[in-house]
Amino acid sequence: MRSSTSSSERLGAAPAHGLRLTAADRPGVAQPVPERDVPPRPWPGILLGALLVAVTLVGLWEGYWRAYGVVPGYRDDAALWARERRRVDTAGPGTTVLLGSSRSFFDVQLGVWQQLGGRRPIQLSLVGTSPLFALEDLAANEGFRGQLLVDVAPDLFFTGFENYGEFGPYWRKESPSQRVGKWLSMTFVEPWLAFYDPDFALFTVLRRQHWPMRPGVPERGAVRKLAIVATPDRGAHMWAKVETDAGYQAMARAIWAQRFQPRPPAPGATDDAAALVERQIARAAAAVGALRARGVTVLFVRHPTAGEYLAFERRAFPRATTWDRLLERSGAPGIHFEDHPQFQEGFEIPEWSHMTRASAERYTAALYRVIEREHPLPDGRTW
Repeated sequence: MRSSTSSSERLGAAPAHGLRLTAADRPGVAQPVPERDVPPRPWPGILLGALLVAVTLVGLWEGYWRAYGVVPGYRDDAALWARERRRVDTAGPGTTVLLGSSRSFFDVQLGVWQQLGGRRPIQLSLVGTSPLFALEDLAANEGFRGQLLVDVAPDLFFTGFENYGEFGPYWRKESPSQRVGKWLSMTFVEPWLAFYDPDFALFTVLRRQHWPMRPGVPERGAVRKLAIVATPDRGAHMWAKVETDAGYQAMARAIWAQRFQPRPPAPGATDDAAALVERQIARAAAAVGALRARGVTVLFVRHPTAGEYLAFERRAFPRATTWDRLLERSGAPGIHFEDHPQFQEGFEIPEWSHMTRASAERYTAALYRVIEREHPLPDGRTW
């Protein structure tokens, strides 16, 4: 008689219906590992063929973007910014650090500055964000004893728009493997491949296609590539296509024009525009106070803009309640391009916000001479 408490099947017997034995059917017995012979194939030829296909596809993609006018340049990512931020902690007294947004990044040419002053500044400006986070970071760094040139882009600085993402905290937590990875990329990839840029990534290109829009969802174009990062220390200049391609230039202007329309307040926002401006000025004044207390020179600069962008800035951010108020509250001096005739003409600003490379070089030289003449450093030091 079969026991009601024990298995009546022989251990290891095949289950019904011809199903394959599993571990559950063989308690205490390890599941056998299936074995299958790999059939002979011409593996060296297959590997060579796959390599040739990959190289061909990469070459075609690279050739496409080269024909479009793209040239190789370094990727301005958090790792590259971190390299320059670490230099601040090891630089000696008298080092000039550039803080700001894209205008300082594009328009202040490091090589020209070095030729005139003998020292190359450290470029910490970031595109598309207020520099107040970096200003406060250096204010908290007791070891910093250099001088700061702080770019003020009104629609970023006085609204507190901070979109620095990983750039701020990355330099503190970057691992050795990440540093090595960035070094490998800068050595073997970035200086040689033009397509290796976030603006030309395949999925980014696909998202830019003219897909049907959902009803009620406004189309808003993202900022496109405008600059080439030409040196490992973040020396940048305007991409020539913005200067020479009328269609690309018009597209860049249209993207900027999206900013010129009034935007609804952010969800949960309680401050009106005036209160928001005052809060950013208070933040800047506190940081400048801490820096000046230990002998750091801070100089604000308002770089030139043109066309509809300039008209928007004058309308939305009146100088009396923004720029003038910033200098008054912080006690720091400033250079506004509208106060100097040499900054108001002769410079090409194709998309109203940034200068061409040739204009940026001439502007940097003119700006440096004004700084040296009107805001000399103590002890005869150079900027």
